[in-house]
Amino acid sequence: MSRQKTEYLHVRITPAERKRIETKMKELGIRNMSAYIRKMSLDGLCVQLDLKDIREFTEQVSRIGNNLNQYAKVANATGSIYAQDIAYLREQFAVLCDMEGKILAKLAAIR
Repeated sequence: MSRQKTEYLHVRITPAERKRIETKMKELGIRNMSAYIRKMSLDGLCVQLDLKDIREFTEQVSRIGNNLNQYAKVANATGSIYAQDIAYLREQFAVLCDMEGKILAKLAAIR
């Protein structure tokens, strides 16, 4: 297997600069200095995303999907669905829309 990265770049830094780089890497949870320096030199930034909101959003979508499947089974079996079930789904959908808006606002704020 051939390696794509065949060029070597040597950079001299002070011990204080190395310590600062290592501190920034640790803050971002990056362990590979070469990858960090390459990313910073090419893009000028490294972003660490807190994906907790995305996980919660995904879980909520999954729950609503499961509920919708259960309602569909009942509707198919009985030929009808309860108005309170529809109201509950609408409420849950509104919660999802609110969560999505907050997530998108946070992502838009990343610079």
